[in-house]
Amino acid sequence: MSILKIKKSTNAVNLWFDDQKLHLVLEDGREVSVPLEWFPLLRDASSKQLNNWRFIGDGEGIHWEDLDEDLLVEALL
Repeated sequence: MSILKIKKSTNAVNLWFDDQKLHLVLEDGREVSVPLEWFPLLRDASSKQLNNWRFIGDGEGIHWEDLDEDLLVEALL
C-alpha cells in the first residue's frame, strides 16, 4: 500500500508586522503569525528597522540588514 505525501511549501511570499506579531503568508496560502516576544531583537527594533527586511533563499528565510538578524521560515512553523 502506498501513502500519499503532500509537500507543503515553507517559502514565504509576504510579511508584515503589527504591535505584537510578525505575520507571514506562505506560497501555499497558509498564514503564520508569531509573537515578536519570541525575538527580542525584533521586539525592541524601531518600525524603520523592522520594515527594512528582505527574503533570502527565494523566501526560505528573512534578513534584516539593520539588525544583522536572519530567521528561517521553516523554524517558525
